[in-house]
Amino acid sequence: MARIRVLRSIAGADFVWEPGQVVDLPGDQAAAWADGVRAELVRGQTPETPETAAAETTARKPARRRKTPTT
Repeated sequence: MARIRVLRSIAGADFVWEPGQVVDLPGDQAAAWADGVRAELVRGQTPETPETAAAETTARKPARRRKTPTT
């Protein structure tokens, strides 16, 4: 399997790919799509899964400072 990053919207009978989406395809199909206009080959990058995306966005934020009452 090879991985491509879609550069333009592509749709077919049973698929829709959006720009920026990373897709796994058999090597010969990936080479055909990765022409630099429709898609490009992605090397050494794992696709983002919902679990990893959620873990990155739900990281702990620093605590807010409380305002001290002025007297």
